[in-house]
Amino acid sequence: MKLVLVSAVALIDADGRVLLAQRPEGKSMAGLWEFPGGKVEAGETPEAALIRELHEELGIGTWASCLAPLTFASHAYADFHLLMPLFACRKWEGTPQSREGQSLKWVRPNDLRNYPMPAADVPLIPILRDWL
Repeated sequence: MKLVLVSAVALIDADGRVLLAQRPEGKSMAGLWEFPGGKVEAGETPEAALIRELHEELGIGTWASCLAPLTFASHAYADFHLLMPLFACRKWEGTPQSREGQSLKWVRPNDLRNYPMPAADVPLIPILRDWL
């Protein structure tokens, strides 16, 4: 089974809310909410992939020193196995904006369960909620 490495981030604003992005129509798992991020390309570190993805998807800049490793997901989907480190980030430049047609929402940690998420993301919620 193919292993897919995806890097994700919990962006945490000054009010302690977490940014979720909704997968747009036409993508697999469209309509589900997820932590921003994306695939780690060959030769990239998870941190570098996240910095690139945040710039591409949300138009914001951050630094590896602002990405704190929090937890990870390891989940078997039907045709691949996902390994996804989740970083926490409280410091970035710019205002997150949708650049790829995805809806964005700032969500209180206790409300994260109200948003349907991919199976791999669900176990991350209690860890994040307890940490915040």
